[in-house]
Amino acid sequence: MQVGKEKFIIAIDLGGTNLRVATVSFGGRIMQRVSIPTRAMDGVDAVIKRMTDKVIEMVGADKIRQAAALAVGAPGPTDPWAGVIISPPNLPQWVRVPLKQILEDRLQIKTFLGNDANVAALGEHRFGAGKGTKHMIYMTVSTGIGGGIIVDGKLLLGKNGGAGEIGHMTIDKDGPLCACGNIGCLEAIASGTAIATQTIRCLRSGERSSIRDEVGGDLSRVTAQVVVEEAMKGDQLAMEIMHDAATAIGIGVVNLVNLFDPEKVIIGGGVSNAGPLLFDPVRRIVKDRAMDIAWQGLEIVPTALGDDVGLVGAAALALAELRA
Repeated sequence: MQVGKEKFIIAIDLGGTNLRVATVSFGGRIMQRVSIPTRAMDGVDAVIKRMTDKVIEMVGADKIRQAAALAVGAPGPTDPWAGVIISPPNLPQWVRVPLKQILEDRLQIKTFLGNDANVAALGEHRFGAGKGTKHMIYMTVSTGIGGGIIVDGKLLLGKNGGAGEIGHMTIDKDGPLCACGNIGCLEAIASGTAIATQTIRCLRSGERSSIRDEVGGDLSRVTAQVVVEEAMKGDQLAMEIMHDAATAIGIGVVNLVNLFDPEKVIIGGGVSNAGPLLFDPVRRIVKDRAMDIAWQGLEIVPTALGDDVGLVGAAALALAELRA
């Protein structure tokens, strides 16, 4: 269970764009890491082969069994008990893939699988901004919006492992169509994808903005990151779009704190890099709208683990399962 004298977990963060592999100490420290393109279009078998090849390359075939376990954070929906990836939108060929069993068979090591946002919540709770809390909510605002809910020190999974789908709260009953099939989901209004889509729509309608110059007139290059950067420079359109997104996220957080009464709400993902542009409106809306009992003592803070939250979270999942 150790490299030298330090016990470790093999952690995998499987994303639609990038595949990351690391060894993580029992204290949550990343010891080694590598990131490669997922290349999901190559098919399930090819991606799993690259995954196992990277594990072997990093740890060494003769030392894999020294790890306490291997854990994977993967896009949902997942069945965390069976270790099956069910049908994630950004991995379209991955339909009911028994990844846990495949990795155990190929690498001969105990393996655990979790929804990536739930895994991130575990990481923040054990090693990050939520350390020491009993009741905590983690929200990631990136390409999509996801999350994880910690109640009385334990991850809330629900009957099918699908609890914590924060991005699919209905915020506007007459809002845009979401990829999940619902109308007006938080993800369809305030995710990085939604921010870029709304910006492009405004620019095509003729609204003036420095964003157009920033992307050289090529609207396909508009991303949430560009919008955030231009909003920070004072561009009026970018500021309005970010305000609308932050307002929707704030309303979502109000719903969550009224339901779960957490000590902390932790927000991560690429859009959280907007800093005060995101956090100031969210905190103000929650203070104005949440029930007093939910607002009192509540902290709304950025992630402490940043881009490492998926890898550290996978290690936290393994540690929780091993100790259970």
